[in-house]
Amino acid sequence: MPQDTAAGRLTAVTDATFADTVLAADRPVVVDFWADWCPPCVGTSRHLAELAGEFGDRLRVVTVDTDANPATARTYGVMSLPTLLVFVGGEVVGSIVGARPKNHLRLAFIRHLDS
Repeated sequence: MPQDTAAGRLTAVTDATFADTVLAADRPVVVDFWADWCPPCVGTSRHLAELAGEFGDRLRVVTVDTDANPATARTYGVMSLPTLLVFVGGEVVGSIVGARPKNHLRLAFIRHLDS
C-alpha cells in the first residue's frame, strides 16, 4: 500500500523484483506484506510511511501486495496480515505479525540499524 511521505514513497515490490530490491539491499529493509481487503494494513501502512521518512537512508521500507504477489508471501510463510519482515544482508532477522503502534515499530526497527 504505497504512501506518499515527506521523504518519498514506500516502494512496492513484486515477486519479480523482490530479490534485487530486498535480498541484495545494502541496508536493512522492512517488508510490509499487505492486501487491499485487510483493514489493519491501512494503519500499519500509514505508520510505515511516517517511519520511512524518519529513518531516511538508514532503512528502506517496501511493500508486497500478497494478492498480486503470492509467491513471495508463500516463500516466507506469511499466513496473517499485516506481516512485517526485517531483512539484513538478505536474511530475515525480525518479524512482526499484526498491527502495532508506531512507537513499537520504531523500536523494533532501531534494533536492526547496526546489524
